[in-house]
Amino acid sequence: MAKHIILEANGNVGVVTLNRPEKLNAWNTDMRNEIIAALTNFNADPAVGAIVMTGAGERAFCAGQDLEEAHGFDPARVNEWMSEWENYYAVLRGLSKPLVIALNGTAAGSAFQVALLGDIRVGHAGSRMGQPEINAGIPSVTGPWIMKQMLGLSRTIELTLTGRMMEAEECHRIGLIHHLVAADQVMPKAMEIARDLAAKPPVAMRLDKQRFCEMSESGFHEAISAGRRIQVEAYSTGEPARMMEEFFRKRGRSIA
Repeated sequence: MAKHIILEANGNVGVVTLNRPEKLNAWNTDMRNEIIAALTNFNADPAVGAIVMTGAGERAFCAGQDLEEAHGFDPARVNEWMSEWENYYAVLRGLSKPLVIALNGTAAGSAFQVALLGDIRVGHAGSRMGQPEINAGIPSVTGPWIMKQMLGLSRTIELTLTGRMMEAEECHRIGLIHHLVAADQVMPKAMEIARDLAAKPPVAMRLDKQRFCEMSESGFHEAISAGRRIQVEAYSTGEPARMMEEFFRKRGRSIA
């Protein structure tokens, strides 16, 4: 039984709800493994035609990587760590069924990346998105690869180096949020879109999704390879751990 997510089959739509609201739904390894299993199962279920992913609570879709887990990261584990992310992103990219992201709040860092790997995004005025990893001393590799495809190089550089979070209106204006609705309409709208997509011809849907994956496959593998090299160098300096400690200290919390 899943511990960190809630699963529901709503007619022909599978719903995955990230359920660590006390951590702003930030994921750790166990939670990501649960999400991978849920997406894989829904994708293989002939009764499911589309999938919706959202977060519990009103503050965040997901705050990205749980920094308490990332703080103690051992550079010697980089290959294993990047393989875990490669698997997670490969599952998202390889779905034959459409994935709708219902942004109930903030999507930051790796959660921003996962949201962009979805097919259609629905948000409200309080939905913020961005790549703030630099503020934690973590270099961004997969994030810029995904953003460049969506936004081009100029804006990717600006977002990566500043680490700023974009408000919903900006996200909507530049096409990252497709539908901007009232907060209480995010899930209804996401479900409406998912049901519409689930009713499309399944073979054409599968082949369209397959082709989108093929178009960016070489870039995906290059980004993972670069991540292995870059994260070893970054974590070996101790800078990420120092910046995370400062992050928690400013919030009156200690970290082991």
